[in-house]
Amino acid sequence: MGRVTDRVCLVTGAARGIGRAIGEALLNEGAKVCFADIDIDGVNAVADANRAQHGDRVTSAQVDVTSRAQVRAMVAHTVETFGRIDVKFNNAGVNKPMNFMDVDEDNWNFIMGVNGLGCLIGMQEAARQMIAQGPAADGMAGKIINTASVASRQGYDNVAPYCASKFAVVSLTQSGARDLSKHGITVTGFAPGVVRTEMWEQVDQDLMAIGAAERPGQAMEEFSAAILKGRVATPPDITGTTTFLASKDSDYMTGQIVMIDGGMTLV
Repeated sequence: MGRVTDRVCLVTGAARGIGRAIGEALLNEGAKVCFADIDIDGVNAVADANRAQHGDRVTSAQVDVTSRAQVRAMVAHTVETFGRIDVKFNNAGVNKPMNFMDVDEDNWNFIMGVNGLGCLIGMQEAARQMIAQGPAADGMAGKIINTASVASRQGYDNVAPYCASKFAVVSLTQSGARDLSKHGITVTGFAPGVVRTEMWEQVDQDLMAIGAAERPGQAMEEFSAAILKGRVATPPDITGTTTFLASKDSDYMTGQIVMIDGGMTLV
């Protein structure tokens, strides 16, 4: 028996990187998982890759997390497939580095839309389903888990909108925890530091394009210099904590953000 056996989990931003790793770790501990992403080909490929081992405990869905209609359709698909939703990971996120004085409305709205509004809509629509369906057989009413970041603890000069959006995730986690506690729903989050994923590879290129780095890998080296563990993270470094947050072991936690940054920030 795994820590999340038979729990129905929905993970956004799951076509690659941390989201994919979260979903696969949940499957390995017995969960039923819907992998969701705006990249339908990518997320279908992830589901297909896992279906050989996990069979009908896997499904996938396309979603633009800024569209309430699409989020509702994703929730409905998960419920139609598995009968309910027990755990919702609001993990979809974007970044587009831009020097502070160059940040414009398009950059701000794009990042805040996905990372901020997308998190809010995801929380609301998951909670509506959890309230309507009632507690599971084990008594759990539901868990909502949000992806924050080390950038939710301090601002950086060339990713200001991203930092603001992740500060917003922390605030939304606290607000949701206060409001949804009366329904027995817990809301928590986790904050990765520097994680070696496809998203970071793109950020590395973007930082060079705006003159914030001179060579590939420089930004990651500079960010990781302060990590007490002495190295950047990989997705498996994150999933022990995310599976814990989805399990009964975290039932007495709500409104909290768990830092998983190797000691990059001490707050």
